[in-house]
Amino acid sequence: MESRESIDLDLKIYLYLLRRRWISITSIFLGTVSLSILATTLLKPTYESSGKLWFRIPSFKTIGTNLLPNSNEGGAAGDLKSLVSTQNPISTQVEVISSPPLLEKVINKLALTNIKGEPLTVEELQEKLTLKIIGGTDVLEITYQSNDPKQAAAVVNALMNIYVDNDIVTNREEAEATRKFMERQLPQTQAAVNHAEAVLRKFREQNNIVDLAEETRTSVGVITNIDNEINAVKAQLADLVAQKNELRQQLGLTTQQAIAVTTLSQSPAVQGILSQLQELERQLANERSRFTDDNPIIVSLEAKKDNLNNLLQLQIAKTVGVGQKLQFSPRLLQLGEVRQNLINNFLQLELQSTGLNQRLNSLFNTRSSHEKRMEILPKLAQQQRQLERKVEVAESTYQTLLKKVQELQVAENANTANARIIARGSVPEEPLAAKKMLVLVIGAMFGLFLATSTILLLEIKDKSLKTLDKVKEVFNGYTLLGIIPLLPQKTPSRRRDGEYQIPTIAVRDTPDSLTSEIYRMIQANLKFLSSDKLLKTIVVTSAVAKEGKSTVSANLAAAIAQLGRRVLLIDADMRVSSQHHIWGITSAAGLSEVLVGHLDVRFAVKKVMDHLDVLTAGVRPPNPLALLDSKRMASLIKELSSQYDYVIIDAPPALLAADALTLSKMSDGILLVARPGVIDSNSALAAREMLEKANHHVLGLVINGVNEQNEPSNYFYHASEYFGSASSQAVLYESPEISRHN
Repeated sequence: MESRESIDLDLKIYLYLLRRRWISITSIFLGTVSLSILATTLLKPTYESSGKLWFRIPSFKTIGTNLLPNSNEGGAAGDLKSLVSTQNPISTQVEVISSPPLLEKVINKLALTNIKGEPLTVEELQEKLTLKIIGGTDVLEITYQSNDPKQAAAVVNALMNIYVDNDIVTNREEAEATRKFMERQLPQTQAAVNHAEAVLRKFREQNNIVDLAEETRTSVGVITNIDNEINAVKAQLADLVAQKNELRQQLGLTTQQAIAVTTLSQSPAVQGILSQLQELERQLANERSRFTDDNPIIVSLEAKKDNLNNLLQLQIAKTVGVGQKLQFSPRLLQLGEVRQNLINNFLQLELQSTGLNQRLNSLFNTRSSHEKRMEILPKLAQQQRQLERKVEVAESTYQTLLKKVQELQVAENANTANARIIARGSVPEEPLAAKKMLVLVIGAMFGLFLATSTILLLEIKDKSLKTLDKVKEVFNGYTLLGIIPLLPQKTPSRRRDGEYQIPTIAVRDTPDSLTSEIYRMIQANLKFLSSDKLLKTIVVTSAVAKEGKSTVSANLAAAIAQLGRRVLLIDADMRVSSQHHIWGITSAAGLSEVLVGHLDVRFAVKKVMDHLDVLTAGVRPPNPLALLDSKRMASLIKELSSQYDYVIIDAPPALLAADALTLSKMSDGILLVARPGVIDSNSALAAREMLEKANHHVLGLVINGVNEQNEPSNYFYHASEYFGSASSQAVLYESPEISRHN
């Protein structure tokens, strides 16, 4: 639940609170305003004077490329330029003007004193001084208030003059100090230029740099030419390799073998041995035609042949080199002219291929060296640019300092301030009226604040739940069966003793009204609460008194009876009974007499409407709870519930007596009635906690006496249009007197 400290400030609720608390609110507001009016009569007249300063750029700047304005900055020296968009805003000058040193000079110059005759303090002067930047301009307005009109004007003019004079002196001192500082920096700056140039020169010498851009363009062309030459050499080499492979296939020799064959074919010793072998083979062929292989002649010739072959291999090894292990058949070493030409061509192609490979490798090496140089050229260019920038920065700094020193010598003799006085303070003729008006406005606002605070305090102390939403919030979880409106009172009927006002039974007296329909809706909702069990006995109660539970009981019983159901309404509130007043019957013999056995229930019940009987409370017993919490009462309810379709029991408030909780155990459930403006949050929470802890069956909640003026939403707007203004007036009314116990 929301805390009571957080008050709902809905407009309708707040207007309702204003109507309720208007006497307190009006008294507080008028009292505060009256005190404000009295305070204005005691105020002394106050005069105000103001002057204006126009701010501009000074004739030199100590920061930037130039001290004196050039043609790009506005023309000749001394031209003005706005300060708003620079690093020296007017707000900074406001702090300078209001600084204690300047204000002390004003106080000493004018010999300002306070009311006690003592010298005026800086804080007292600051309280009366106002510095305001005029929007959209470079103008500062200086305003001073005083009881003496001449003093107000004198303070404004003196402050502006002192500021301008102080600014001129400050500019001169700044120019002189800056010049001296820059003169000390010139040798260091020149040395920095020389060092940067030396580093750049050394870098170029170490990396053989003349012109990196030209070198880059030249290297690209060289690499392109080398690529073209490489492609041409590759094409020639591919052609030679194809021819060489073709000759190798025809000869069946490797390059080494071809060289060896050519050498052996030109050796006389080898050729002599080959001739002997040929002759021996011829003899061997002839002898084999005559003899067998095992013949001594054949064997002898074979031995000679082997000796010659061995001698041939020794001679071959001697001729071509001992380290080369080559085996040649004698037939291969005897070359014809054609074969010799083919071998020569093969060897020539091999030589050409070797030369082209060497050239190709040379081209690749040359290209690689150029590519490596190209790879480092960007880095060299970057390093060179960095060194060149350092040289440029050093030279620029040196030139700037040299120029500034010359310009500052001129600026030291200048007589220019940051501001110009465009309006001097004049002596005011009329005092300020705004101060009195301000006091009145503050008084009125303070009065409204006190009035609002009073409303909040009174509402915080008031614990009652005034709106329908607050009641629903507290009883959240209970089924809302109906909302019964509260309408203006009628002239009540009184008893002879004048003690009670009797409410109208809307269901009986105005059956076509909105209230009647709401009671019929409540009985319909009760009917459909439980589909598996019929509700026959219902205890109607409330948390506290004055919530209208007796009127709700009577109208609910009448609404059910109009449907043709036999209904018995029992007034079980034997402490403060009311049903006999509502129905206009006697209470001489009722429930108390039946429970003590002095009267039969058949003679105690009285018929008040078709299908509706009422059992009044009877004479008040010494202890009503003892009668209600008895077996006789339980059997009586059981007996009556068998005779009637519905038994409605009007029970006392749950927090004031235990009767309702006792009766709920003998019935089908409790119908809880709550009334906004009567029930308070503590009582509502206590009632709910009591019902939940004892596990009582609460059928639902009926919110009675809802005042539309207190509600943020108009719950009955469409209903009023439907039922009409005439019929909607004839609804439930419950008088303050009857609600004391109702």
